[in-house]
Amino acid sequence: MRRLFPVTDQTPSAEVPGPGPAVDREWTFDELADAYAYPASLQGAAAGPGAAVDSGTAAGPGSAVDSGTSAGPGMAVDPGAVVESAVGGRAWLRANMVSTLDGAAHYDGLSQPISSAADMRIFGTLRGLADAVVVGAETVRLEEYRPARARQAFAARRAAAGQAPAPAIAVVSAGLNLDFSLPLFTEPPVPTLLVTGAEAPADRIRAAEKAGVEVLIAGEGPGADPARTVRVLAERGFARLLTEGGPRLLGQFVAAGVLDELCLTLSPALTAGYAQRIAAGPGPAVPERFVLVSLLEQDGFLFARYRRARPPADVS
Repeated sequence: MRRLFPVTDQTPSAEVPGPGPAVDREWTFDELADAYAYPASLQGAAAGPGAAVDSGTAAGPGSAVDSGTSAGPGMAVDPGAVVESAVGGRAWLRANMVSTLDGAAHYDGLSQPISSAADMRIFGTLRGLADAVVVGAETVRLEEYRPARARQAFAARRAAAGQAPAPAIAVVSAGLNLDFSLPLFTEPPVPTLLVTGAEAPADRIRAAEKAGVEVLIAGEGPGADPARTVRVLAERGFARLLTEGGPRLLGQFVAAGVLDELCLTLSPALTAGYAQRIAAGPGPAVPERFVLVSLLEQDGFLFARYRRARPPADVS
């Protein structure tokens, strides 16, 4: 993997330890975790049930303090790249999505065919840093979601940040047409959450609760309001949020103006067809502007990290 942006050393020397921008090698999980760290202002935030006692320490061995920039190996923090380094006590919502060169978010309904080994390492890293993974019910069904697992590579970092051993999965659904006997609901290391609206089918809410699933109400209608979803999860103690889509859920977060960060993998593939984009549905009144924070490359795949270029929407 190579860091293409920001570039801090144009002439790396083979005699100097540590990779420069042109050095292509597999990064460790610690290095990836530093490069994708959440804002430092989230350190010490509660992390939901099962969280370790928070000592207020940094994010783990070798981690860089994130002041709004990416901090990949050998990279100095660039104050000029700071975009919203403080979140003022609210949750931070980042999205992780993959897209082909022609804008397809999946192939034949699945993201795996347009992914790569490096993409999956970043996928695992982003999960390893999150308090909760927010995902739409359709994606749960199509991708056959399983619980996030505790991974040794992130154990010390999560403990130091006061997090549970693994992120919770928060499924956003209006109809609650889900099989509550699946491992996602019966075998998670951290209880799976169901986020819905006050007018969701009462029988399905009862079925979920009977199966031991915690139901969070984040809207007055049948479905969850995207801004309230972020607030309700923050109130529940989940400050570091990661959404993996699908496109309709991400589109709702974009339209509501509550997406703080986008981690986008650009796959060197063309698929044509009629696949959805990474975000679908009605958009905001004006285009949402984001700023490039970092850009990595491996095997022709580009891994971009963008952050919001303006203050977030008020979700209070």
